[in-house]
Amino acid sequence: MRYRESGSLDTSGVQDRRGRGGGMRGGRGVAVGGGGLGLVGVLVVVLVQVLGGGGGTGADLTSVLGELESGQTVDTGRLAESCRTGADANDSVDCAVVADVESIQDWWSGTVGGYRPAQTVFFDGAVQTGCGGASSGTGPFYCPGDEQVYIDLSFFDDLRTRFGAQGGLFVNAYVIAHEYGHHVQHLLGTTDRVQPGESGPTSGSVRLELQADCYAGAWAAHATTVPDDSGEPLIAEITEEDVQRALDTAGRIGDDFIQGELGDGTVDQESFTHGTSEQRRRWFTTGFRTGDPAQCDTFAVDDLG
Repeated sequence: MRYRESGSLDTSGVQDRRGRGGGMRGGRGVAVGGGGLGLVGVLVVVLVQVLGGGGGTGADLTSVLGELESGQTVDTGRLAESCRTGADANDSVDCAVVADVESIQDWWSGTVGGYRPAQTVFFDGAVQTGCGGASSGTGPFYCPGDEQVYIDLSFFDDLRTRFGAQGGLFVNAYVIAHEYGHHVQHLLGTTDRVQPGESGPTSGSVRLELQADCYAGAWAAHATTVPDDSGEPLIAEITEEDVQRALDTAGRIGDDFIQGELGDGTVDQESFTHGTSEQRRRWFTTGFRTGDPAQCDTFAVDDLG
């Protein structure tokens, strides 16, 4: 994936809260996404990561909770200074995500009537959201309570080191586009059709996630034609290798792969919330091949793949 060197980046769609901690307070709404976790189990995730299997100690737990209790501020100056052009996006993951957010939202603004922009929040360690507090272990997620996407950018490293994904700028863009797919679902009322905590191979939760994958593919099909403020595309090239890397990643974040390869080896379909590896590849491909969000209605089909 390559960005147009002379393209101008708009950082207004991104907040940088890194290094500033977050608060663990109550919130409204239930987060969507979360790399298979979601906010319902955030405290459990923190405790498991700190107290189990990760070699953590009580001091680690105190540190994490200290972060969650501290205040939060937003710094946009650093990004505005360092992320000015497409050349910066080609050299920096931070700036590449800024470019992705701009392209994704420009496309959805012209595709969905009444589209409201959603900011992406960079954080590290812990963050306070309109859906409550979250840790980095939650993975990237969308919070309908404040209509924002949250991501600790170290997740991109986790995809390679923990999940074994090939990674790359387009893989990162796929992750971001998936979360913005959840924003579109929220705006269209699709999210309201799913009961929080619902699971199973044909559950509303699985259909919601697969549709977000399809929406990500639909944006990707148009990404090299979405103009920036100058009227020229901000994204100059997406190669076949980029697409294959995204499909490789989709296959490594399916419920069956996570449970079978990263868990205890037991695959429990009734606990599925995101879909199988094959389903995730299929629905991203559907969006990418058609470029049409109307082809992403996972709620209207009996066979999810």
